[in-house]
Amino acid sequence: MTKNKVLIDSHGRNHNYLRISITENCNLRCTYCMPAEGIQLTPKKHLMSADEIIEIASTFVSLGVTKIRLTGGEPLVRKDAKEILLRLSKLETELTLTTNGLFVHDYITVFKEAGIKALNVSIDTLQKDKFAQITRRDEFDKLDENIRLLLAEGFIVKLNVVLIKGFNENEILDFIDLTKDKNLQIRFIEFMPFDGNNWDKSKLVSQAEILHTIQELHAKEAIERLIDKPNDTARNYKIKNYCGSFAIISSVTNPFCNTCNRIRLTADGKLKNCLFSNSETSLLEALRNGDSILPLIEKNIYSKKGIRAGLDDQNAFENPLVFNKNRSMIAIGG
Repeated sequence: MTKNKVLIDSHGRNHNYLRISITENCNLRCTYCMPAEGIQLTPKKHLMSADEIIEIASTFVSLGVTKIRLTGGEPLVRKDAKEILLRLSKLETELTLTTNGLFVHDYITVFKEAGIKALNVSIDTLQKDKFAQITRRDEFDKLDENIRLLLAEGFIVKLNVVLIKGFNENEILDFIDLTKDKNLQIRFIEFMPFDGNNWDKSKLVSQAEILHTIQELHAKEAIERLIDKPNDTARNYKIKNYCGSFAIISSVTNPFCNTCNRIRLTADGKLKNCLFSNSETSLLEALRNGDSILPLIEKNIYSKKGIRAGLDDQNAFENPLVFNKNRSMIAIGG
């Protein structure tokens, strides 16, 4: 597909991957995602309707977007999630979603009808008590059951694991062990700073530390460095002769901004050109006013900074006065 200049920023990056948050609601309360007291939810009238989601998504696909990922909150808590999935599946693009996995048993048929082949499932611990601690909900058994169901039904499953020092870094090898006999990809994600998640550098488990831990059990020559896909945010690996693989997403210590192709649409219809940017453009307001959203998209994308919303200095990136001006992760949509 010919690149459309509207989706090319001033650094020459072509943005063909759209992440759409369809809700701010979630049935979990993960500590790294939202404050303990929750967040002030956007009034429903200010959120995108199903029709508005499809119209905006269709515009992006016409501009060259080839992949759409639904996020939340938890996307499957939205009552019309089935309708949105099936309508989006009619667009000529790859469709997928990130979920906490607790409702997927009700959506297996819908996923297949929508042509969804792969899902990202969030799970930060393999221990039931710790799962309840970090999610503030006792739902581990249901999640474990649903991950097994997805694998049995032939879906490609990637497990998103946010590592937090003092909480789950001692489970890195346990997650790796899952890939021995299961065709899973474990995605270790560095703990990132957002409003209300009590981030500080001492909680960070870096890419270097992750690899060092794995090398304590597996010899360097047994750890294969796989070829990353173009625009991949993850550095991909596998243990030789293991069925599955693992990856590291190092947004903090080793960012991948030079190949970023992602744009984000929040549940209230605002375009974010970077996960860490506190600058947003309201496409929904323009759409409801009957105005063209094309110039807004072009201006937003073109103005994207080269590195992490302009926070190319590590001290600035780690400054709470800066990242507290951004939304919490649940309100962004990941």
